[in-house]
Amino acid sequence: MITTHKIIFKDSKRMKELIDESIDLVVTSPPYPMIEMWDQIFAKQNEKIDRALKKKDGAAAFELMHQELDKVWVELYRVLREGGIACINIGDATRTIDSHFALYTNHSRIHTYMQKLGFSALPAILWRKQTNAPNKFMGSGMMPPGAYVTLEHEYVLILRKGNKKEFETNEEKKLRRESSFFWEERNIWFSDVWMDLKGTSQNLFDNKTRDRSAAFPFELPYRLITMFSIKGDTVLDPFFGIGTTMFAAMAAARNSIGYEIDRDLREQIMSKSSGIVGFSNQRIVERLEKHLAFVEDRSQTKGKFKYANNHYLFPVMTKQETDLIINGLLSIEQIDMDSFDVAYSDKPQKEYVGIWDEYILSDSDRKDMKKRISPKKRKKSHEQKQLFE
Repeated sequence: MITTHKIIFKDSKRMKELIDESIDLVVTSPPYPMIEMWDQIFAKQNEKIDRALKKKDGAAAFELMHQELDKVWVELYRVLREGGIACINIGDATRTIDSHFALYTNHSRIHTYMQKLGFSALPAILWRKQTNAPNKFMGSGMMPPGAYVTLEHEYVLILRKGNKKEFETNEEKKLRRESSFFWEERNIWFSDVWMDLKGTSQNLFDNKTRDRSAAFPFELPYRLITMFSIKGDTVLDPFFGIGTTMFAAMAAARNSIGYEIDRDLREQIMSKSSGIVGFSNQRIVERLEKHLAFVEDRSQTKGKFKYANNHYLFPVMTKQETDLIINGLLSIEQIDMDSFDVAYSDKPQKEYVGIWDEYILSDSDRKDMKKRISPKKRKKSHEQKQLFE
């Protein structure tokens, strides 16, 4: 399997290189309106923003900044396929302007506008950045009402274009089965609050960082891509930055396209690409190791598993996990100045393939369990099955 990855150094307000309904998933983190380190970027897009900030008109600056982002959201709606999902990582902002402290609700403004475009809002995720020390707070002292609640979370807005995606061909259905995730991963990832991610200065594979960086950890786009797309899908990031979404797409065996307005980032992106094979394979090892630890722990408390994965042969909780395979990366090749191909193994990692009979129910075990179920329970189970079918 080969995936392709392309960076387009242009403004994403007009993504003319992309045809209508050609993208399966969007994962991005735009510049945050009313966060000072992004002021200059927004002011370059519209001089009215700079004038509003100089006049200390926070409300006007906030709206003007979002109107620039709105142009990208319009393009996202155009290029997403029916059933495609957009995941937008965004934080609210707090700012004191002309001695007036206020919260600027970026997530709410984006959510409202995208629904006006026709997107359907799905339950969002809050993730705690955990970058602030516990004794950091905003405002003055211990006396009410002078202090303010400290912002320590960001949002992942999740929006869908049209109805739920359909998988029609046998190949699509096969890839969907192979793209499944572990039951225990589902239980963590599909919670609306993520407490286990850490904010990062984006130093993925080396110690170089840029001044204009956001706390966008690799794990965040990697999870979202695994949750909302299948292998071979195309992921778009219209605010590419240093390429975290692209690297996550590479690790997850998806194609990717990124738009970045700052050409000065090219060298840093290219320098990081050489480390993605080892970095991704280590993340895959971590997933497999965590699953085996889960198997060991659950088998001691709950007994044997009903299902086995067809590739690794280890136990899994559900039938939907039996075709799961996490493709290891073999190589990355730079095709031209701004694009890469990544090659993958189609075999399971051999060190995790083994005989797990002691953890999996045998056919005779299943027959014994079936006998122990009372006729009333069997009838009820049959009626429930018919209902869902």
